[in-house]
Amino acid sequence: MTQQLVAAQSEQKGTLSWPSVAFFGAFHALALLSPFFFSWSALGVTLFLHWLFGSIGICLGYHRLLTHRSLQVPKWLEYILATLGALALQGGPIFWVSGHRLHHAHTEDEAKDPYAASRGFWWSHMLWILFLRDQFFNYEIYKKSAPDLERDSYYRWLNRNFLWLQLPLGLLLYALGGWSFVIWGVFLRAVVLWHSTWLINSASHMRGYRTFDVPDGSRNLWWAALLTYGEGWHNNHHAHPRVAKAGLRWWEIDMTWWAIQVLRALGLAKKVVV
Repeated sequence: MTQQLVAAQSEQKGTLSWPSVAFFGAFHALALLSPFFFSWSALGVTLFLHWLFGSIGICLGYHRLLTHRSLQVPKWLEYILATLGALALQGGPIFWVSGHRLHHAHTEDEAKDPYAASRGFWWSHMLWILFLRDQFFNYEIYKKSAPDLERDSYYRWLNRNFLWLQLPLGLLLYALGGWSFVIWGVFLRAVVLWHSTWLINSASHMRGYRTFDVPDGSRNLWWAALLTYGEGWHNNHHAHPRVAKAGLRWWEIDMTWWAIQVLRALGLAKKVVV
């Protein structure tokens, strides 16, 4: 009985992945070199890629388009947006979408929500990605939460190979600006974007105001919204997850919604859920 209890607790907590610790640790360590490679152009590259991969890739592509199907775009554009999301280095599209759909289906359930805020700030912020649990990290299991993407051969390829996309990106940045662009545009950008995104899992379930009375701890947090191009209006999103616009009041700035509006004006975004 004791062994079964220990096994159940271990399964719920997950197994510490030392390769994951080494990977994220190495990126954080290399990001700390950025002051020694500073240039204004490198800073500009970092800000641009943070927006391109964060707002357009993750927020628009992975989140509002692939996860919630809040809008429709031509398939060629959908693939481009998903590829930009993969370049953010937050996992492949099937992994990311399945995890976020489980988060909405079982919000703050310690066993079923991959980054349940009920387990504490640091768990929901980043420990969940270091202590691996099969139901969230085993492809044969998590793919069941994103069957629409799993049927697509390009998304299966992207899910397997997203990590390798950093190589051509790094080579391009090196050709344009040397190691300064690589340190700032790959390593520092990845670390800042990681923590920006993770704040939605952690801080936006603990701080801020609530416009809607939803059965979870999601909150609207203005500074998180600015860092994540609108995702910080998290209480709004949990109340209406399929709505393409996260910032509902006039002063709730939602830059990703602006991008959707541009696509709609160009005739590229249709069936936008409002």
